[in-house]
Amino acid sequence: MDLFPLWNSLRIAAISTCIIFFVGIFAAYHISKASPLIKGLLDVILTLPLVLPPTVVGYLLLRLLGPKRLIGAWVLSVFDTKLVMTWWSAIFATAVVIFPLMYRTARGAFESFDETLAWSAKSIGLSDSYIFWRIRIPCCRQGLMAGTVLAFARALGEYGATSMIAGYIPGRTATISTTVYQLWRTNDDAAAFRWVMVNIAISFIVLLAVNMMERRNKSASFRKETRHHVSVSEY
Repeated sequence: MDLFPLWNSLRIAAISTCIIFFVGIFAAYHISKASPLIKGLLDVILTLPLVLPPTVVGYLLLRLLGPKRLIGAWVLSVFDTKLVMTWWSAIFATAVVIFPLMYRTARGAFESFDETLAWSAKSIGLSDSYIFWRIRIPCCRQGLMAGTVLAFARALGEYGATSMIAGYIPGRTATISTTVYQLWRTNDDAAAFRWVMVNIAISFIVLLAVNMMERRNKSASFRKETRHHVSVSEY
């Protein structure tokens, strides 16, 4: 059993998740503070890949990154590098597809943040950078972690956009999803089923981790409320 599709899927999912982790947090933080009109407009634009068919996302990326298109032609002429039909070109497609998951989850976490904590920190002279990294991010970490894990799981199963921009080349661009499709096309049901079970097992572990994080977050919140009520009653 060739394990390249597993390795390739894991590295594409990991790299694209790392990228959208920082980009998603940056976008979510600044958009959560924008005016309602700007927030609504940007929210629609940034969430669009979530509702568009993955093949449409792949087609639009090909229109931008293809060797005869604006960006792709420039990169090819300057760096002699094609932006499509390579294993790392799938990162572009995967990052675009999973970005809305991270963005929406991070924005929800930032909007639920108690701003009085930030105001109190500012009142004692702490910088905005310190408040963001040492107060806001730790308070929102459960939501950010959940968004990251869900984005990774979605990246691992991405097929439509990835197959259009990276194709299926055994040993070079093959992923779990594209391998399952190709094995099904060649009537190799046994091998396709094995890869399906591998994907299900990884997805199960990822979703189990999300549920465990949510449960731990609820338990921590309950203990915090209990201690607060006890201290108030003692006072």
